[in-house]
Amino acid sequence: MIEHASEPVLAEEAQLGRLKESSIRLILRLQDASGAYPASPTFSAYKGYSWFRDGAFIADAVSAAGEIDSATRFFDWCGRILDSRSSTIAAMIERFDAGQPVADTEMLPARFTFDGVEGDDDWWDFQLDGYGTWLWAVAEHARRHGLSLDRWQDAIVLTVDYLERFWDRPCYDWWEEHPEKRHVSTLGCISAGLSAVLDVLDEPRRALAKSAVERIRDLVVAEGVTAGHLAKWLGSTEVDASLAAVVYPLNVFPASEDIGMNTVRAVDDQLSEVGGVHRYLADTFYGGGQWPLLSCMLGLAWNASGDRTRALDLLRSAAATATHDGYLPEQVGTHLLAPASEQEWIDRWGTVATPLLWSHAMFIRLAVELGLEGGERE
Repeated sequence: MIEHASEPVLAEEAQLGRLKESSIRLILRLQDASGAYPASPTFSAYKGYSWFRDGAFIADAVSAAGEIDSATRFFDWCGRILDSRSSTIAAMIERFDAGQPVADTEMLPARFTFDGVEGDDDWWDFQLDGYGTWLWAVAEHARRHGLSLDRWQDAIVLTVDYLERFWDRPCYDWWEEHPEKRHVSTLGCISAGLSAVLDVLDEPRRALAKSAVERIRDLVVAEGVTAGHLAKWLGSTEVDASLAAVVYPLNVFPASEDIGMNTVRAVDDQLSEVGGVHRYLADTFYGGGQWPLLSCMLGLAWNASGDRTRALDLLRSAAATATHDGYLPEQVGTHLLAPASEQEWIDRWGTVATPLLWSHAMFIRLAVELGLEGGERE
């Protein structure tokens, strides 16, 4: 009886594994020759652009799935962009060290065209999280596959110098909102990135980066924790689903710590319902739907806590959003938080981004973590 009862479970896990494999193939097929990962190949506002943040999570996912060359090519793309801006970064740092102002509009942008150029359209560009995330992801990639970080050393140093100076500056969050706030998920990305590359820095730079990591943690504990869990931004009492990543895979406040575990529970209790996970309760973007990539991020955090059952349930909810073509969207329009706001975004940019490569990446990452297989990869 027990053997027969497990057969549907095994069949379902195999089906999830096949979606993982088709997601890998999709990402590899859409990766640009430059190494950049398109955010979404057809969505009007994203087409032709690659984000450091989204791309770093995508690269981490395919790296975890064994696609070493693809991830390496993305990190090479990041490295070329940073190396080509070494004089710009040096000038910003020189002005900062001299006590001179650096405007938000002068800071490094969050996204670039595939050939490494800043966009010429208006965007919410000043975001620090992507630069921390790329450091974390490239270091994880090297550790995972026994690679040397030497080929990215110059870009790593430039990024460390940039973040060490500007880490506590308010900027747009993951969702490109609230530039006046200091966001805990952004601080988590920066902390994870700086921590990940400490061993490849010279001693003076290592000491400065380590000090920044310690100051970030102290600041978050003092001002970014509410009711025992991480908050959306410093001084807030709200939660944001991006905080799940600060628990895992970034491991800044791991699930083994009370703050990390309380954060996982708070995100699940407040932002998840049947069908998926919302970004935050006041979300109005496309009506405030549920994001499959956030279901997977929360699943990663639950799995890190030892709850594979809840993690698998969240992976199922992400899989249920796939189209007939096997494409995962940015969000789905069920259980909208602000349904009256949905149409204005459709009128502005068209229907929801589908496929969103970041959604596929987080599905891959959780499926790999759960050990799901999907047959031979083409």
